Amino acid sequence: MKKIYTLSAVLAAFALQAQFTVTIQTPSDFKDQDAILYTLNGSKDIIVTKEQSKNSTWTFKYPNHYMGMMKVYFPGSNNTVSFISENKNVSIKLDIQNSKVKDVTYLDEANNLMSKQQEGSQKKELILPALAQIKEYYKDNTDFGKALKTEIERLSGTSGSIDAAQHPFIAYYNTNYSKFLSNSPDSAKKADQEEIINFLDKSGDMLESSSLLRPVLVAYLNSGGNTNVTASVDKLLDRLKVETPRGQTVLSELIDIFDVYQMDEYKSKYLSLAKNLKCTITDRLASTLKSNANIEMGAVFPNYKFQSPVNTTAKSLHDIKADKKVVVFWSSTCSHCESELPKLLEKYNDLKSKNIQIIGLSLDVDKNSYTQKIAAFPWVNDSELRGWNSSYTDLYNIHATPTYFILDANNKIISKPDHVGDVLEYFKLK
Repeated sequence: MKKIYTLSAVLAAFALQAQFTVTIQTPSDFKDQDAILYTLNGSKDIIVTKEQSKNSTWTFKYPNHYMGMMKVYFPGSNNTVSFISENKNVSIKLDIQNSKVKDVTYLDEANNLMSKQQEGSQKKELILPALAQIKEYYKDNTDFGKALKTEIERLSGTSGSIDAAQHPFIAYYNTNYSKFLSNSPDSAKKADQEEIINFLDKSGDMLESSSLLRPVLVAYLNSGGNTNVTASVDKLLDRLKVETPRGQTVLSELIDIFDVYQMDEYKSKYLSLAKNLKCTITDRLASTLKSNANIEMGAVFPNYKFQSPVNTTAKSLHDIKADKKVVVFWSSTCSHCESELPKLLEKYNDLKSKNIQIIGLSLDVDKNSYTQKIAAFPWVNDSELRGWNSSYTDLYNIHATPTYFILDANNKIISKPDHVGDVLEYFKLK
């Protein structure tokens, strides 16, 4: 669901001398030519540049100082590779099978270390509790008991201290993940609201690029059995100062969180706060305001140019002429879609007789699954086959599937049903 901005302006701003480079190597039979490099701002991927393969190698030059999460996305095969930057050169080798990434080898020191750290943390959180339970049934003097004890001691120990001077981002990430988000049995007690506020207020620029911001905010909202969300959010925003870049990023994240969890009352309250700000708005908050404005009741639904449409000769969503349109965002892997779309199919002829068109935009990745599923759907279907990397997820502020919109003949939004039953009730077909 990541918006891909026009690249020309971004590329024009690039200096010839990079602060560091990102190099991705693939086997010679990998067919993709294009790849896109992203940085991170909170939970939003920010496009940096697009490069083409040269001898199965992509080299991205990054012109500024950056420490944090990055990713490279291959749109042709819908592969994504995530990694970190510590403002040093990054080198990655990919093992590809059937056009999909099978294995990632991190050749630079920082990513190799981060990979091992995360693998160890996962084992500690997932495996250690199970081993501790198994140990109760084996004596320490048996071969298996001795091996079990050794493994428990290994996983219980630290995975090696990280030199913050040598690896500042890894140290930052590990320290704060352990403090605020770890579920490890030997982790410290959960941080309280005041500790989280202090962290969000005092943390440096790596907070936005670390991927920690959103989960820490969710932890904040859940802390201490929070019963007064408004008071907690107001307290946080007051401390951060909503006019500042940090305050606006947090406000943007909170609006998205309330949207994802269907906390409509809170989303409306803080979206209104964002709209009424008199200060200069950051790009991050502006994108949140724009995507929400696109789907307000009464707004003209932004047009979408079809990629490979089925059951229509129309070139775009607006080209389809009907008294009403039902636009549904769905996926073949979505269990709710599996139960809801057949109900829409049952009433398709009734809807068609009223000159109501259905347009399905899929967030699928696998072409075969998508093709097999739409064979049963007689309405207009299209998909970029990029999953949540599809351009329309950001354009229409999509956070879940299925999501429905009802449009009038002029493509204005006249209803935003929560479920298929609401769609059918709107047209009196229930």
